[in-house]
Order: sequence, then structure tokens, then C-alpha cells
Amino acid sequence: MKRRNLFLLGIDVDSMGGSQRVLHTLAQGFAERGHRVELIGIRPSPEPHAFLDAPAYRRTTLYRTPARPAWRAVSFAERLSPERLRAARAERQERERARERLARRFAAVRDGMVVIGSPWAAAWLQAVEWSHLKGIGQYHESFHQACTSENLQLILRHYPALEKAVFLSEPDAAEFRRRRLPNATVLPNPLPFAPTGRASLDTRRVGAVGRLEAVKRLDRLLDAFAAATAAQPEWELHLFGDGPLEQELRARAETLGIAGRVHFRGSVRDMAAAYCELSVVALTSEREGRPMALAEASALGVPCVSFDLSGGVRELVRHGRTGTLVPPGDTGAFADALGELMADDALRERYGCAAREHVSPLQLPAVLDRWEALFEEIDR
Repeated sequence: MKRRNLFLLGIDVDSMGGSQRVLHTLAQGFAERGHRVELIGIRPSPEPHAFLDAPAYRRTTLYRTPARPAWRAVSFAERLSPERLRAARAERQERERARERLARRFAAVRDGMVVIGSPWAAAWLQAVEWSHLKGIGQYHESFHQACTSENLQLILRHYPALEKAVFLSEPDAAEFRRRRLPNATVLPNPLPFAPTGRASLDTRRVGAVGRLEAVKRLDRLLDAFAAATAAQPEWELHLFGDGPLEQELRARAETLGIAGRVHFRGSVRDMAAAYCELSVVALTSEREGRPMALAEASALGVPCVSFDLSGGVRELVRHGRTGTLVPPGDTGAFADALGELMADDALRERYGCAAREHVSPLQLPAVLDRWEALFEEIDR
């Protein structure tokens, strides 16, 4: 195996998020295989999270300060105020320092690969000289999500010039190919842990994993859980993650009469152990690409109930075999699906066994092998 110089680049690589965790997982895996790896964040995180206790890769952050909130002048005078002009000049100087720092890091090697973690990072990279390196662009969300933001145009503008554009599912890659993106390919995100244990599925706990923010639509999950447990009050709901909607969700649980059975667990370092506490994992988001919570739960034998949100979700949850998919936004159907799994121990066991087998190709060594094959293809 050729030992390579690998740069993994993201806008913010240290916040508690799925795409950030993927970058750290890949960086560690590549480094443990003998590659020279540097994980580069353009901006520092306002709330940094330590993903690994002993990273084997180099870590660099280009800016000294987190991104500032978006600002718009309400008047012409405000736009030209001395304070605003000084702030804009300081921001330009900081941006140039960051780009010069990255250019020096790239220039320190003769060849290598740059894995670009988002289309925004690809846009920022345009002003940096790195023509002696080869680029791979990642996108961690679905094609549908790209269409609802600026990401679609950024991908179509910047990714064709790269060696490869990597998406998480074949349906998403196919949609980008239809938009004449010539270099689209598929590589799934790896599991961040080796699934050595297995959930017992007898704890009477439903779990959800993710930030407590609007896009996760945990209000729907509370409603569905309340309906599903009307006849099964011994069940609990455990929410793993922090976020701005915690108090609002607590109030909703109180209104629904389930506050005593809803547990807000916050951020948890050992998510493998947390999944093993659960009997069902639920996902009620507004939109998702290929959510790692479904893959991680499945790897530990926990069946999932999810809205049918994307090709990536359908690849992770095989309806009627490893879990249950319901129409997006249909809280009543979601409650019925939860209730069915809650009431049937044998069904949970059957789905959990099938789920564990289904996601076994997502273990880190297998995914790293696919990355190595991609590097070899690019070199040819």
C-alpha cells in the first residue's frame, strides 16, 4: 500500500456533529494505516468537542476565531461606520492569513490528496494554490437537501474540477450525474466504533440521537411516543444530544403528560454503550442524507423506525426487514410503527439481527479499503 500525504479539510471540524465525527474517524483510520494525515479546520468551533483521546493525525485550525454571526447594515451610514470598516478590514486580513497558512501546509509536500468535507470548504479553497495535489469533494447530505440550499450550485460549480465527487448513496450520486456532474461516485461514511457488543432489546427504551434543534423535529417524536405508549406506559424515551430546543421539548413532554418518562441525556462520549441501552431507535427529522444514528444503532442490533427521507435512509433501513419506514411527517403512522415494535419482542429481535448484518460493510476497515481503491483509481 502506498503511503500518502492526506489532507482532510472542513469549515469547522470540531463541533459535535455527524460530518465532523466522520472526518475524525477517517483521519484516525488513515493515520493508523501509515498515511501522513492532517485534519484541517478552516474555523475553530465555538463549542469544540474532543472526538478522540489520542489522535494519530495532525490537527490544524486556520482562523484564530469562530465565524461571526451574519451581519447586515440597516443604513448606508452604518455600512460606512469606522467601526464596521475596521471589522471588515480585520476579517479580510484574517482570511488572507488563513489562506497563506494553508498554502504553506500544502507546499510542504510534493504530492498528495485533499479530501474536501463540504462544498463551502471547496469554495473557500479556490483562492489557495494547490495544483500539485489531487482533490476529492465530499457531500454528507442528500441531493434533496442540496436542492434546498446553496449547496447544489456550489457542488455543480466547484466539484467538476476535482478528481472525484463523493456522495453517500447511489440514488444521490445518480441525481448529481443527471445534473451533468461527471465524476460522481459513492462512498458510505464509516461506523465510528467497532460494534463488539449487542443490545439486549429488553430495556423498554426508545432512543433518538442528534442535536436538539428544529430540523430534527423531536416534537413529532414526543407526539408519536405519547400516542404509542398510551397502552404501554412502562416504556421510556431517551434523547441524546444538546441544543437550543431543550426547554421547549421539556415543556411539550409536560403538556403531553409524559415528562416523567422522557430523559434528556445530553452529549455522551460512549455512544456504543448508549445504543446498547436501547430497544428501538427513532428518527423523525425534517430531512436527512444518510444519518449515522441509524447505521450505528443497526450495528449494535437495535431496530430503527424512521421517516422515509432519502435514498440514504432507505439504504440503511430495509423496510420490513431491519426496521420500519413511514411516510415523512406522518406522526400517526410513526406512532403505529413504534407501538408495533414495542409490543413485539420477537420482531425487535428479528429486525435487530438483520440490521446488524446489513450494516457490517460500514465497519471502518471495509470503508477504508474502498477509499484506498479510490486513491488507486485516481492515481491511474
